[in-house]
Amino acid sequence: MSTGVVCADDVGANFQGFKIQSEGFKYRYYIYQIVNKKTIEIEKHGERSASYEDFCENMPDDDCRYGLIDLEFTSTDGRPTSKLVFITWNPDTASIRNKMLYSGSKESIKAALNGVGIHINCTDRSELDFESSILPTLKKFA
Repeated sequence: MSTGVVCADDVGANFQGFKIQSEGFKYRYYIYQIVNKKTIEIEKHGERSASYEDFCENMPDDDCRYGLIDLEFTSTDGRPTSKLVFITWNPDTASIRNKMLYSGSKESIKAALNGVGIHINCTDRSELDFESSILPTLKKFA
């Protein structure tokens, strides 16, 4: 489903720097929002020292967002590794209109974030839980 929502130019440009952690893009995460039902823009980013919990705290309880985070974890065979993870935050408490807008516009941002292999959809805080929800998904790709 296409909603006509497009990504702002800086979304793709910042992603290119972020994925290789080049100077000026050494962040832990980005949170994106749809502005005026037309454009996906960067709402905020977290410094490299930020945690996954900081990322989750920046997801609103009653509105949708997209998030991209660089998660560090230990693989099942004991290796330290990291993966870029795209999270669609579509909480049950958000308006139906926004949930449909974010669901229908997801392909636009996924195209701008070319190369992110792990996509997770979350609809409540329990699905954002690192140990029980996110980590098991990450270990499938490690």
